Amino acid sequence: MSDSKPSKPLSSEGSIPQPPGNNPAITGYDPNNKWTNYFNILLGRMTPAGQDEFREAAYIKNEERDIARAEEWRDWCFNYSPTVIFMKKNIEALNGDLNVMNVRCRRCPARRDEKGNLHRQGGGFNPEAGILICANEMRDRKHLEDTLAHEMVHAWDHLRWKVDWDDLRHAACSEIRASSLSGECRWTREFFTRGNWTLTQQHQNCVRKRAVQSVMNRPSCKDDVQAVKVVNEVWDSCFADTRPFDDIYR
Repeated sequence: MSDSKPSKPLSSEGSIPQPPGNNPAITGYDPNNKWTNYFNILLGRMTPAGQDEFREAAYIKNEERDIARAEEWRDWCFNYSPTVIFMKKNIEALNGDLNVMNVRCRRCPARRDEKGNLHRQGGGFNPEAGILICANEMRDRKHLEDTLAHEMVHAWDHLRWKVDWDDLRHAACSEIRASSLSGECRWTREFFTRGNWTLTQQHQNCVRKRAVQSVMNRPSCKDDVQAVKVVNEVWDSCFADTRPFDDIYR
């Protein structure tokens, strides 16, 4: 889940439910006072809930800029990224087609669960609609390239094996492969972006963690225990399967 949390199709339309009675005196977030918000963040006076609201407001304000930037990065990937070009050719070999017309960059509102917690995503894949890139969540071109590669692995899997995305075992297998092959779990990404300094089994641990998180986000998954169980059941065969690559390159 991006970082990217794929690959259930998610809409970028609509607005997030707001928490009941946001009180600036409590959260430190005042939608009508920009500079107070900045100072509250710098001084540690804004609560996590307030920071969530501050971020969502900034995403709405910067939506046009974020989408334009993401589209520029997307176009660069289709023209120059070896991974994206390779995946595009292999998808075409299975009679599929991914291009700038069905890889859409949009603002993705965060999803609020029943406890009021916000959940973000980097992108998603829909067999009918194509790929969604969440423009507001993309840090830079490399981040978008990893997210796009992740979703393209899902697209290849769907064409190659007719994945049943409602089957948790199918979904877990594709999530394992996408996280492993896209580059989002390479050591430099973990070290510099996520602060994970582990030197042994880092790649495997990252892939497993991201696969479990993605399975947990699916409606048919009961809890984290079931998610871990499903990922473990398919781990050996799915992690070892690097098709259409010969090996893990990124």
